Amino acid sequence: MRKGEILWAEQALTTDGWQREVRIELGADGRIAAVESGCSAQGCPPQGHPPQGHLAQGDHTRGRQVGILLPAPVNLHSHAFQRAMAGLTERRGPDPRDSFWTWRRLMYRFLERLDPDEFESIAAFAQMQMLEAGFAAVAEFHYVHHQPDGVAYDHLSELSMRVVAAAAQTGIGLTLLPVLYRYGGCDGKPLEGVQQRFGNSLEGFARLREEVGAAVRGLDADARIGVAIHSLRAVDPEGLAFAAALAPRDPVHIHAAEQTAEVEEVEACFGARPVQWLLANAGVDARWCLVHATHMTPGETAGLAASGAVAGLCPITEASLGDGIFDGANHLAQGGRFGVGTDSNIRISLAEELRMLEYSQRLRDRARAVLAPPGESTGRTLFEAAARGGAQAAMRDAGSLAPGRLADLVALDAQAVDLASRQGDALLDSFIFTGGNAVITDVWSAGRHVVEEGRHVHHDAITARYLDTLGEML
Repeated sequence: MRKGEILWAEQALTTDGWQREVRIELGADGRIAAVESGCSAQGCPPQGHPPQGHLAQGDHTRGRQVGILLPAPVNLHSHAFQRAMAGLTERRGPDPRDSFWTWRRLMYRFLERLDPDEFESIAAFAQMQMLEAGFAAVAEFHYVHHQPDGVAYDHLSELSMRVVAAAAQTGIGLTLLPVLYRYGGCDGKPLEGVQQRFGNSLEGFARLREEVGAAVRGLDADARIGVAIHSLRAVDPEGLAFAAALAPRDPVHIHAAEQTAEVEEVEACFGARPVQWLLANAGVDARWCLVHATHMTPGETAGLAASGAVAGLCPITEASLGDGIFDGANHLAQGGRFGVGTDSNIRISLAEELRMLEYSQRLRDRARAVLAPPGESTGRTLFEAAARGGAQAAMRDAGSLAPGRLADLVALDAQAVDLASRQGDALLDSFIFTGGNAVITDVWSAGRHVVEEGRHVHHDAITARYLDTLGEML
């Protein structure tokens, strides 16, 4: 996981748009030191193409050559442990209508025997796949804290530290979001069964977050900690205010309006719909991420856009669970911000999350290219919005290819069949709608070169440990 490389790209998406023959210098601090375009076979000209930032002189061929270079987005919402459940919840149950709530019962059964070593192994495998899919960082929405019977581990933050240990193995950029979870519903009923693994008192949660912060500080400087409130079903207004106050300059995430039953329960209890209540009472601003926000009225959509908060969308999981379709067209038309996450991790793919987002809009509206402005590329619209929104949601100084930003980069194979002979925006359209993980060659996270030739640098060891874990669990 080296730092301090020099890259030379055939094409790169910079803050000045698409540039050809681009040379990028990565600093030892994990940030982009310089970007210069127009570098011919004879080198980078001193005039006519002024560099952005200082660039050391020398033959560009000394650097690593890549095909297409892009800023690598943040995966803004993940429950890493659910990766081991992928493919195991597709048998229809006895209920007349299978739903999120029947899926949740299966997830709880899976959690009844998951131990810390297994948790770490699964987290490392999921993070590795995120990197191989083109994500440079993850905001881990981490709500499993205790033993299966609800008793705390000797270290209150034991499972959080396992997520941190996984990030140390994989080199992924980590924004860890320990989750406050207090009740089994809006009526304040106590947590029961395996839900007791999630619960904390307010004081206990403050201690847990303090311990987690110390562990996160042991990673590279780009790692950070935020806070998450599970939902308005699981946390009362007092708890929400308490948790948010613990992180006055850090990201705050919350599940909001994922299911219609959730909306109805919150409205009956709070006298307002979830997003409506949050906008009116929680001080939602640019450091907030409302995950899912699937079921909103036009007024809520406008309010969320105006708040500056990020809508955290997980289109594959939302489709898998039958959640519904986010109103992306109106959200973007009003200046709203979004990023994408892999949530349940049943399929980890940056391109496919963006593809599913756009295709869901097309199916609902019976139209094409719904999220792009007139005359613009759908792929570029989706990619740049997700890169900006994910960086904001994780409060990570990334999201664009420019000097001073963290070197979160993803390289695509310019010779891949689905990208061959394409230029500029057509590359992003092809990557998202016909390419996918297979065209990714390299990924850097804060300058750490974690994926080479399409594989994580520790792919075999992480995979072997994960397979051992599955053999013991299943």
